[in-house]
Amino acid sequence: MTDKKQNQLLDTKLFKKLIQFVKPYKLVFVWVLVAVILLALLGAARPYILQQAIDNNIAKKELDGFLPYILLMGAMLFAEVIFQLLFIYYAGWLGQTVVKDIRIKLFDHMLSFKMKYFNNSSVGVLITRAVTDMERIADIFGEGLFMIFRDLLTMLVVSSVMVWMNWELSIIVFLMLPLVLYATRLFQKYMKKAFEEVRTEVSNLNSFVQERVTGMKILQLFTRENTEYRKFKEINERHKQGWLKTVWYNSIFFPIAELSSSITIGLVAWYGGLNTVIGQTASLGDLTAFIMMIPMLFRPLRQIADKFNTLQMGMVAANRVFKVLETTSQIDDTGTMVASHFKGHIAFQDVHFSYVPDEEVLKGINLEIEPGKTIAIVGATGAGKSTIINLLNRFYDIQSGSILIDNTNIKDMTLKSLRSQIAVVLQDVFLFADTILNNITLNDKSISESEVIQAAKAIGIHDFIMSLPNGYHYNVKERGVMLSSGQRQLISFLRAYVTNPSILVLDEATSSVDSHSEQLIQNATDKITKDRTSIIIAHRLATIKKADKIVVMDAGQIVEEGSHDELLKKQEGYYKNLYEVQFLKEEVA
Repeated sequence: MTDKKQNQLLDTKLFKKLIQFVKPYKLVFVWVLVAVILLALLGAARPYILQQAIDNNIAKKELDGFLPYILLMGAMLFAEVIFQLLFIYYAGWLGQTVVKDIRIKLFDHMLSFKMKYFNNSSVGVLITRAVTDMERIADIFGEGLFMIFRDLLTMLVVSSVMVWMNWELSIIVFLMLPLVLYATRLFQKYMKKAFEEVRTEVSNLNSFVQERVTGMKILQLFTRENTEYRKFKEINERHKQGWLKTVWYNSIFFPIAELSSSITIGLVAWYGGLNTVIGQTASLGDLTAFIMMIPMLFRPLRQIADKFNTLQMGMVAANRVFKVLETTSQIDDTGTMVASHFKGHIAFQDVHFSYVPDEEVLKGINLEIEPGKTIAIVGATGAGKSTIINLLNRFYDIQSGSILIDNTNIKDMTLKSLRSQIAVVLQDVFLFADTILNNITLNDKSISESEVIQAAKAIGIHDFIMSLPNGYHYNVKERGVMLSSGQRQLISFLRAYVTNPSILVLDEATSSVDSHSEQLIQNATDKITKDRTSIIIAHRLATIKKADKIVVMDAGQIVEEGSHDELLKKQEGYYKNLYEVQFLKEEVA
């Protein structure tokens, strides 16, 4: 933010964005404002009623007419309680409802981001935006904005009543206000800076903890516990120091505000008492009413400063959330063709692509895959094999060239229909903390449990699933930690198979699984690739030899194509060398 924005009491541009989410609930918003106005009027009316009771009855020692004042005070207190209840409830309801809508929009927006955005963003920070920052935005309505408006209105009404009742005593009160107002303004300014620092450190803390908990196994394997412990202490210390700044500012401001209120009451009691006894320009009722109203004038100032902290935290959080909402990192989904089923003809035509500008990963790829055929892509790490998968699913857009499926550019298809026809089994299998059944169907109600069971039997993994407690309803916990890597891989094969895709992409990884799981995976691979266009990033010789065509990649280019036997006949060929180094021992074994 610029310094100018830092000094603003309220970022009006940002506030207008928030108000857009209030519009569907404008009736509730209006009723909350009505409750605020009535609370301010009722609060200021009570001292006036008390002043009348004292001057007309107590001072004169007359009982006639005293009871109506008491009954009126009681009715006003009862009404104030009712309106206070309605105000607190519906202000909170409005805040939580608005936040629900913003959170839904934020999550929906994040779902459409390119993979590049997630690669460059901290998971902990994104979680903070979607959860913690949202609660701060809710406080804008529940504890910030309406509370400030109520306090300001109360001050305005009380000040007017003071002037109307006794202008001389009002001057004494108003002489102290500039000091408190100046202190309040300074307090607001420094608290906003402090809260921005706190929010930054909260994001850092969330990000650090999330990453370390996720990678705890690595930390323990490499005995990095002490190092990470020291790093955590440093981040936690910065977080504490950020909060201590807010505590320090509070400890300075609130005693000043309280002292100002007490001094003002003392001056009014002294000057008003003299006038009551000597000059008779102020009545006993005036003096009592003013002593009652001074806290009603100064307390809102303290509350405004306190609630302004809440408002500032909410606005800082809202600014962070809207930055994510306004991030344009989506794949251009302007295609109009809805792909219902592919024959499976795929063509990469002079495709150039780079994750980072001027660092090409694919350098003019030309590749054709016939319908129903299986190709295996081999090559060294970083050759561009996985990039082929990312581009086919349009996780990224190419810089030049074209990718066609059944002679139609994939950019002309809707993203949803394109991806629904392509199933991908990744090397790094991700499972949610849910049942095996839900991890397979991903809560797609159109896929029944019986269909899942039938598919599992078809690819030969039904017995493995039934061997687990509760079978298909076994909860695999977070990231599937209750299963081995081979078992997770089998679940991912079944997840792909039940969708009955037109095109299948496999990042086949069996190097770290036991021989039994490997055999099951190989059988599953044979089953799901049969009569289906399949692209396999191959890690095992058995899969490579079964492929209809082998594509050999090196440094972002296709250097060789052909069958296993054809490529081995090429003297000094890239594949032959790769085979002798990587695969020959496997074949001999």
